[in-house]
Amino acid sequence: MFPIENESEFLTNICNVNSSNTLQLLLFVDHRYSTQKNILEIKNYLNSLMKNYDFQLEVLEISKYPYLVEYFKLVATPALVKVNPLPQQTLAGSNLTAQLQKCWDKWQNSVQENYSVFKEYSEENSWLQTCLPSSELIHLRDEIFQLKQEVEKLKQQIQFKDQMLAMLAHDLRSPLTAASIAVETIELVKNKPDLINNESLYNKLFSQAKRQFLIMSKMISDLLQASKNINSQLNLIPSKVNLLTISEEIILNLNAKLAEKNQYIIKEIPQDLPSVYADEKLISQVIINLLENAIKYSPSSSPIILSIIHKTTQKIQVSIIDVGSGIPDSKKERIFDGHFRLKRDQQEDGYGIGLTLCRQVINAHYGQIWVDDNGNQGSCFRFTLPVYN
Repeated sequence: MFPIENESEFLTNICNVNSSNTLQLLLFVDHRYSTQKNILEIKNYLNSLMKNYDFQLEVLEISKYPYLVEYFKLVATPALVKVNPLPQQTLAGSNLTAQLQKCWDKWQNSVQENYSVFKEYSEENSWLQTCLPSSELIHLRDEIFQLKQEVEKLKQQIQFKDQMLAMLAHDLRSPLTAASIAVETIELVKNKPDLINNESLYNKLFSQAKRQFLIMSKMISDLLQASKNINSQLNLIPSKVNLLTISEEIILNLNAKLAEKNQYIIKEIPQDLPSVYADEKLISQVIINLLENAIKYSPSSSPIILSIIHKTTQKIQVSIIDVGSGIPDSKKERIFDGHFRLKRDQQEDGYGIGLTLCRQVINAHYGQIWVDDNGNQGSCFRFTLPVYN
């Protein structure tokens, strides 16, 4: 791999190998009896990988390389450090083999990508190799890689906002058209009263126009609030998300809670459902929150429905339907206020700050969240998300 006669030269060699198109790993071990089983397991696993993959491995005894232990900030052994490609990554602990299995495909895929990035960088900045100490060069390259990741993240956010603005423009078209028709008709009636002399019709047209303008006003307010949430409170990382897959995982994780009340979830999700453009972690939390509320407020042995439909060409609608005690009409909007609680919930956790966060997350995705009645009993919480384009 690279000579390790002394630690200073070793760091210099790390700088040189970062331009290599090869996955390079360091395995730090010790001689404690309690770690031998884990060390043997990870060594055997790495040896098995060498039969099918091209990578370089160096096994280091921590007592012989204390400076490297400090440099890589190792706190447990065995520890596996990915030196190349950047960024450096450390796996450590008794479940090291399981951690490596999760990371392996990602590491393999990153080799070629990072090679091209650093080849370009090295050609443009080769003078740094002779001007900076090796440790500083490593740090600098790490920072450059992190900056490139930040640039990609910003590009994704810009793409997300562009898509949301296009969706908003599409959504505004319908109420704007309806309001324009109403205003034009009012103007026609006013200028030619002999055509129609009907005050009730005039009032209806005026109400229609006013209602459409209010709809547009709310859309714009939601857009401004979404922008505020993204910039201040929520670290939104949108990507292509399969709602069918994450819904199945969520239901599996909620099985224990469902079993406590002998409840069950009916899943109504088409196999050909388009992906959404969303933050997977945040949207998962919204679905979990709404399902847990449905479980809590529904009677034992009752069904809970999780329905997801392709609402329009640009929107997916998610619905969580229960047969619980329901939400009074006068409180349906206020339950999303973090300072408001239903009387039944004063003495326990329930609809409260969780729904406030749900609204913030959905608004940040330029979607809407609301609650409807489920026939004569129960509630139906719905929210929309943008389709991935």
